[in-house]
Amino acid sequence: MIDRDPSVNAGGLATLKNVARFLTLMETLIHRGPHLPGIGVFHGFSGYGKTYASIYAQNKTRALRLEVGDSWTRKKFLECLLAEADVKAGRMSIADLTEQAILALGDDFQRPLIIDEADKLADKGMLELVREIQEHSQVPVLLIGEELLPAKLQKVERVHNRVLEWVPAEPCDHDDARALADMFCPDVHLEPDVINNLIDLTEGRARRLVVNFNKIAEYARNTQKNWFDAKSFDRGWFYTGEPPRRAARRAA
Repeated sequence: MIDRDPSVNAGGLATLKNVARFLTLMETLIHRGPHLPGIGVFHGFSGYGKTYASIYAQNKTRALRLEVGDSWTRKKFLECLLAEADVKAGRMSIADLTEQAILALGDDFQRPLIIDEADKLADKGMLELVREIQEHSQVPVLLIGEELLPAKLQKVERVHNRVLEWVPAEPCDHDDARALADMFCPDVHLEPDVINNLIDLTEGRARRLVVNFNKIAEYARNTQKNWFDAKSFDRGWFYTGEPPRRAARRAA
């Protein structure tokens, strides 16, 4: 079901290791044995590329994907799920919408359902709704969330017991960062010490690395340079996610 052609680059992060981790989790759920639980959890700090990994997986498969909003209610979640499955929901009760979702997903129980920002479902007490849909439809369900998602799931025993695999997203290593550099500033040569500095400054967060590689590409265009090492930049020049510090005022 999953095409691993390396020439396809969905979401800009096809070569990163977190993409491979997510695809492996998805395959495990799709090909799980009978009577095994069908929920997988992909969790980690913000900026590790979890969402991009899920977008890649969606594009490489026929997976359904939802990104939960802050304002969502149970009804909104079900309506968006049915819309993603190309089912037009009429004016129904939550119970009827749930039954409709189970029937729609159950038509192809190997088609994964990816739910990003699953922390919000936990915070709103909506995890049991996901468990009901998964249990009755038998579709693989992948929950994506921040590093505290496993702890939140542990508080809902009936959901926690139905998790087959827990997979943590990891920070980018040198190979990941180099792959991003090749993608976002392909005409610029960066020495390994620049890459290592950026991994350290960004804590290996893919989102911050991408911002910096875009900055380097723009700087290279403006200066007509295409080769940089660690001495080419002051470490304070890079984007770390921290707000700028206010300059100290001199005493009058």
